[in-house]
Amino acid sequence: MKRKILALAVWGVLFSVPGAAQPQQKTILLATTTSTQDSGLLDVLIPRFEKKTGFFVKTIAVGSGQAMALGQRGEADVLLVHSPEEEKKFVAEGYGVNRRIIMHNDFLVVGPAEDPARIKGVKGTPGAFKKIASAAVLFLSRGDRSGTHAREMSVWKGSGIYPEGQKWYQQTGLGMGQTLNVASEKKGYTLADRGTYLALKKSLGLDILAGGDAILLNVYHLVEVNPDKWPRVNRAGSRALGDFLVSREAQEVIRAFGVDKFGS
Repeated sequence: MKRKILALAVWGVLFSVPGAAQPQQKTILLATTTSTQDSGLLDVLIPRFEKKTGFFVKTIAVGSGQAMALGQRGEADVLLVHSPEEEKKFVAEGYGVNRRIIMHNDFLVVGPAEDPARIKGVKGTPGAFKKIASAAVLFLSRGDRSGTHAREMSVWKGSGIYPEGQKWYQQTGLGMGQTLNVASEKKGYTLADRGTYLALKKSLGLDILAGGDAILLNVYHLVEVNPDKWPRVNRAGSRALGDFLVSREAQEVIRAFGVDKFGS
C-alpha cells in the first residue's frame, strides 16, 4: 500500500522567529483543505509548531478554491492547498508569495465492493470514468471548487464526458470526509485523496477500485498571502510556518504519518 501521505524530498532549515511577536500577531490564520484536516495530519504537525515557536494556528478547513478566495480578501495569512494551476494564478495576480512544495499523496477512485460499473482493472482513470458514465451508476462529486473537485473535472475532461446535469451525477458541496460518507451511504463512486480515505476507511463501505495514474498525483503547496497587498497579514508567522513544514523534523513526521495504523 502506498504511503498515506508521502513527503517529498524537500528539506529546509527551521528559522526562529526574530524577536517576540506582538500579541495581535501571535495568531496565524491558516486556510487549508479539508483533506489535511480530515486525515488528522494537522493534529500532529500544528501542536509541534506552536510549541516550538509560540505562535497559535487557527485553521480554516475549506476547499482549495475557497481557501484562495479567503487569501484574495486578506482573510487568511497563509494557505496550504492542492490546486496547482489555481495556485500559480493566485501568485501571478499578486495575492500570494513564497509558494513552497510541502508534500504529496495521490487521488483514488473508490466505490462499493460490488463495483456495479465494473471499473476495477480498467486501464487509466479516464477509462474508469467512462464506464461509470456508460453504466449511469451514481457518482458523488464534491462540487466545491476544491483541489479534489478540480482534479475530478480534469479526469472527466480527459474521458471526453461532461457529467453535469446527468441524474447519476450528484454534487455534495461538502468536504472530503463528508463526501466519502455520503458515497458510502448511497453506494456510489467518488474521487478521494488517499490520506482521507485511509483515515476513514474503517467506517466506510468503500473499496479502492482505480488509481495509480500520473493524472492522480496530488501535490500540496504552502502559499503566504502577500503582505504588501494586505499589511495586516502575519508575515512573520506565515514564514515561520512554511519554514517549519519544510524542515527535516516536519518532513519526517509527514513521511511516517499513518504507518503505525495502515502499515504505509
